[in-house]
Amino acid sequence: MNYTLDKSEVLFRGKVFDLKVDEITYDSGNKGIREVAIHSGGSVVVPVTNEGKIVLVKQYRYPFLKYMLEMPAGKLEKGEDPYLCAVRELEEETGYKAASVVKLGAIATTPGFCTEILHLYIATGLTPGNHNREEGEATMKVFEYSFDEVENLIAAGELYDAKSICAFHMAVSKLHQKNKTE
Repeated sequence: MNYTLDKSEVLFRGKVFDLKVDEITYDSGNKGIREVAIHSGGSVVVPVTNEGKIVLVKQYRYPFLKYMLEMPAGKLEKGEDPYLCAVRELEEETGYKAASVVKLGAIATTPGFCTEILHLYIATGLTPGNHNREEGEATMKVFEYSFDEVENLIAAGELYDAKSICAFHMAVSKLHQKNKTE
């Protein structure tokens, strides 16, 4: 660490994140400003059907003003266990319940300005059911793709959501490791 913190102030408290602005002084004497989005994090699920298909959702993303293809995911409630968030979001967005939900790892989404950590899971032994979407998810659609099709969607730039790409590749790695040990 090559700086000292002079002042820290939360300028905005929101539903999704808070915005903190820190004034710092580097060891050189130069001043700096750091704007930080304080985010509670979330969970991302790679649902794999019994037929070996990946379940993706297409939902409207307001910041981009368009629909995007993604893995099911959601924000952690304050103090919520990431595993329970993953289970909740899987059912809420897709209707599926899973016999097994295993953690793949975690990622820092944008460490240059945001504290968000996403916990990545793979869900197998899926049983279809009814989704329970929030109002903003009413137009969400569910799709199933083979692993090769997901790779092609990524290569074609049709699936470009970073959390989904990371989760997919971590799931592929986990499944390859599992197959090696069997």
